Amino acid sequence: MSEVPADLKYTKSHEWVRANDDGTVTIGITQHAQDQLGDMVYVEAPEAGRTLDAGEACAVVESVKAASDVYAPIAGEVVEGNEALADAPETVNNDPFGGGWILRLTPADTGALDGLMDAAAYQELLAAEDH
Repeated sequence: MSEVPADLKYTKSHEWVRANDDGTVTIGITQHAQDQLGDMVYVEAPEAGRTLDAGEACAVVESVKAASDVYAPIAGEVVEGNEALADAPETVNNDPFGGGWILRLTPADTGALDGLMDAAAYQELLAAEDH
């Protein structure tokens, strides 16, 4: 079973969101998503200053199996893309909830996080997908 940290929020498209103390959020793909994709060979993170709508494709992860879009779980402005992934895309595989983060953004609406799944709901989604 994939690791599902309890302190994060999740989307049906397998992104995770961590609320940061400074009011920003950090976003990445879940362990389940990177397990499905396989070994990462390329990650294109968004540039700072880009404004995103919830559900908008904002980054690309490419593995030995497939290329996949990463979608913004909530609307906001990109504060930072994880440029380190350009040289070390495998970090997404090795540390999806830590150094493998893809972007940080300032939410347009801090209440938007309430609309995302908690860890228990995400685990239910994963269980349903496995059947």
